[in-house]
Amino acid sequence: MTAPRRRVTQRDIARLSGVSQATVSVVLNNRLDVGVRIAPETRERVLDAIRETGYVADPVARRLADQYNRIIGVFTYEPVFPSGTRDFYHPFLVGLEERAERLGFDLLLLTSAPVEDGRRRMFAEGSRIRLADGCVLLGQEVDRDDLARLVAEGIPFVSVGRRDDAGGPVPYVGADYPTATAALVHRAAGLGHRSLAYIGRGAGPESYMDRLRGFLGAAEAAGAAARRLPDAGTEALDAAVADGVTALFLEEPADVPAVTAWAGRRGLGVPADLSLVALGDPTRPVSIDLDVTGFTIPRREMGRQALDVFGALLEGAETDAQRLLPCELHDGATLASPTERNHS
Repeated sequence: MTAPRRRVTQRDIARLSGVSQATVSVVLNNRLDVGVRIAPETRERVLDAIRETGYVADPVARRLADQYNRIIGVFTYEPVFPSGTRDFYHPFLVGLEERAERLGFDLLLLTSAPVEDGRRRMFAEGSRIRLADGCVLLGQEVDRDDLARLVAEGIPFVSVGRRDDAGGPVPYVGADYPTATAALVHRAAGLGHRSLAYIGRGAGPESYMDRLRGFLGAAEAAGAAARRLPDAGTEALDAAVADGVTALFLEEPADVPAVTAWAGRRGLGVPADLSLVALGDPTRPVSIDLDVTGFTIPRREMGRQALDVFGALLEGAETDAQRLLPCELHDGATLASPTERNHS
């Protein structure tokens, strides 16, 4: 990874707008008591340069010896404040907080980012992203244009979750979904399942694509038939079971209650007649008395290591800036050998 780009200064703004640094200071501070009259067109030229570069005056004038505020922005495209300890984002935030405390950083949760077309925008006018030394991106989906700009401008950042390149490599700490998903597929195949179905989008966020890729690759390697169902709709599930599918792999673990309810209506026992595998932890509350086979995502450790990567990038130190952490397999009680009924 390249070292972070030098911050924009008042001197840079003065050069870009063709004025003195003193004039930039007057415009920035909106001072009327210095006996200097600035023409409206000159003021607008300075303001245009400030907007174009994203310049934000440092509240301590960058007087610190290391030239940093020791503030890390946490930017999300959707609300992530936890509603409880079982909330999907809670472990990420705990990990970030723990490592920030140890490294001596403060976290700035950027909740006031302007909303455009129903989504927060990182670089929209009024955004405070540059008040921090850089940022951590948190959430399932991110804006590709924002990623490309972060990479192009050399702004220190790291994504919690794997991201594809965006005009250059994106630093991230993610979960190794392909390996965990493949391990569960091979486990199912080893028990005798020959026809498998993946339920979910398999597209959009990289985390979904990674799961589907691991599923399809492992199924092919194991010689098992594989299909993808876009959702857990009744018709799609009926058709899949009628065609001989004996194990369902759920991209969204929160779909387990709906699938088990459907199975109950069809007289199918889990796992006696149909096996279920959850590809991760629920992203929304699930209330069901069933120990589902699957894997757990190392969210807390992802948060911790994201700040390790950020700190190294900020200091220009060598680091593995793209990390995939292993998921822990969970045996559960919903994956078993297919019965004779499954093959009939």
